[in-house]
Amino acid sequence: MTKHSHLFVETFDGFFGYGMDRQSDEDTVQVYLQKFSDDHLMKTILKRMSDDDLAEIFEVVSKMLKRYLTEPEYHRLFLKEEAQ
Repeated sequence: MTKHSHLFVETFDGFFGYGMDRQSDEDTVQVYLQKFSDDHLMKTILKRMSDDDLAEIFEVVSKMLKRYLTEPEYHRLFLKEEAQ
């Protein structure tokens, strides 16, 4: 059984663009992130990225996780750890 999902990008049929309103911005960011994290795209782009690019992405994602998730949410939602 898989732990991760990217269903939103597969079913989204709304407005795709940033800067119109909060909901469209949220939808667009979710679509972009799900498309960006596609295994085939990652296999291609990661090898081409500089060390600075890799560090920047890691730092941004880490900052968002620390800012917006509690410790239990981080373990449950990001690490996909089951409650002990």
